[in-house]
Amino acid sequence: MQSFFHRNRVMLLHVSFWCVYLSFNLYQISQFQRGRGYDWERMIVSASVQLVFTMMIAYLNYFYTWPRFIKNQNLWRYLIEFSVPFAALLTLRVHLQRYLIDGYTHKADYFYSSFFIVQIVAITLFIVIFVGMLRFAVDWFELEAKRKEVENEKLTAELNFLKAQINPHFLFNTLNNLYYLAYTKSDNTTEVIAKLSQMMRYMIYDSNHSKVPLNKEIEYMENYISLERLRLNNQIPINFELRGNTENVFIAPLIFITFLENAFKHGVSNNNPNAWVNIAIELMGDQCIYQVENSKREESDPNEKSGIGLQNVQRRLELSYPDKHQLLMQDKQDRYVVKLNLTLT
Repeated sequence: MQSFFHRNRVMLLHVSFWCVYLSFNLYQISQFQRGRGYDWERMIVSASVQLVFTMMIAYLNYFYTWPRFIKNQNLWRYLIEFSVPFAALLTLRVHLQRYLIDGYTHKADYFYSSFFIVQIVAITLFIVIFVGMLRFAVDWFELEAKRKEVENEKLTAELNFLKAQINPHFLFNTLNNLYYLAYTKSDNTTEVIAKLSQMMRYMIYDSNHSKVPLNKEIEYMENYISLERLRLNNQIPINFELRGNTENVFIAPLIFITFLENAFKHGVSNNNPNAWVNIAIELMGDQCIYQVENSKREESDPNEKSGIGLQNVQRRLELSYPDKHQLLMQDKQDRYVVKLNLTLT
């Protein structure tokens, strides 16, 4: 029932308005007939004439003259196209009402007065304007709904584009790791390929949803950390701490991985025995706090590019968590720190 009213709300609004208008006309006519005896048949016929002619003028403007004016933006043409049928239909209505009221005997002086003419012109114009405003309101709401739909489609397309850019960025880094292991003929190459396959399955299938279980995202990060541990021959301390209950918690997919990749890319190397990475995820109510800290390289490569990963994740945060995230990035003397606070509701 609710869906019926929602689908037909405009039609029901029009019907309700004309029912009120008809009731008002019947009341006016009954007041006029007071003391003369109520002729209900004549009252209903007279009220119906008023209703029909007013509806004809109102919907002539609603469906024809007003849309043409919106299209052509020609005021004088609109006034001519509206005034001619308006005057013709009102003239026909006045003569028909006079005939129905007293058979043109001039017994009902009011219907032959100038005040009567002015009154029906003013009331009809008011109703035409009111119904026209309904058209304007309906068009505006439809336009606003389409604008929001287009905006949502645009945001969805942009999010999909940004997520798609994460895949080659991840593959580039991981294939570099795999190349290094194969080049050094490491026994861990097969395990790396298996973990990479598991991660690709998550990226291709699970990450297509707007939100994924946090446990899935954590599992993906743990696989990535395992790959890095294998590449580094477990020589670098990597700590991953999880605090809080992760059950039934959902998050935008692949929102954490860029910061983790950057920690290994810019802060860890095989020839730096003092390198380290700390990762922590803490859940407190609807707040998720994600922090990554990593050591600095003793010597940085001036030709090394930061890439587009960080820019992408910042844009994704703006789209997926508008006004619901705080991102703090600090370049300290001995470390890099990234702290991301998300409101998950």
